[in-house]
Amino acid sequence: MSVLVLTLAVSAACCLGFGFVLQQNAARQAPLSDFLSPRLLLDLVKVPRWLGGIGLMVVGMVLGAIALGQGEVSLVEPLLATNLLFALALSRRQTKQPLGRQGWAGLALLAGGVSAFIVAGEPRGGSAVTDPFRHWLIIGAMIGLALLLTTYAKRSRLSAGPVLLALAAGLLYGVQDALTRVSGQRFSEGGLAELLTGWQPYAVLALGVTGLVLVQSAFETAPLRMSLPALTAAQPLAGIVCGVGFLGDRLRTDTAALTWEAVGLAAVVVGIVLLGMHPAMPCGAGNSAPARDLQPS
Repeated sequence: MSVLVLTLAVSAACCLGFGFVLQQNAARQAPLSDFLSPRLLLDLVKVPRWLGGIGLMVVGMVLGAIALGQGEVSLVEPLLATNLLFALALSRRQTKQPLGRQGWAGLALLAGGVSAFIVAGEPRGGSAVTDPFRHWLIIGAMIGLALLLTTYAKRSRLSAGPVLLALAAGLLYGVQDALTRVSGQRFSEGGLAELLTGWQPYAVLALGVTGLVLVQSAFETAPLRMSLPALTAAQPLAGIVCGVGFLGDRLRTDTAALTWEAVGLAAVVVGIVLLGMHPAMPCGAGNSAPARDLQPS
């Protein structure tokens, strides 16, 4: 693994984790009438803390994009999942909650799972799939599943809605990461003209805005511990599917390697859930909270 890719990916995870906490601190004060509406972003843009969180997220996304340009999606995505560690660190500072057994177990599982997947899979680059049908099949499946989850979230509203919205956003962000890498390759090959003549950068922008509305709606209606684990788990899984599916990423496929890759991913998901549900994670509006006007933090 390149030290540069490791540094970039972990730095991106740090910015993302801190940014998510600041965004949720502000979004939980938004009127519930803004649920799943672009108007939510217009209300939140008035809140300095939310703008700070968005700024950190943008920096994290830029660092992540650079990391994706230097390394495989299947390598970078698990490292980006460690953003939950940084989110928990900032949340602990706010809530003064100790880690306890749950926190330490989550840390060990997340760190160990990422390490096991990378060591066992040895992600490396290969030839990207040129068949457009395969590209659209995988991308369409991810976006279709995200749309289905959003539809059910809109019906369930404040019960399972935040988790479903976070899962949907994670799927979109995983596809966004894959297309960010494609955009970077187009820019490297032909400069700005080659980049802007492709559909990928516009899809990256559309996926980013859509994912942002979904994430802020999830943050608005529930504690961070309900939404962030689902978001953090779905994004790397979707990114790995895209990376292996059509970007040409290659993983070891012998029996032992596949076993440890599966164990590593399972440990990552369990660790994410344990950390995300830790008492240190800040609470949101909750099911019984009334709609409120936004007040700058």
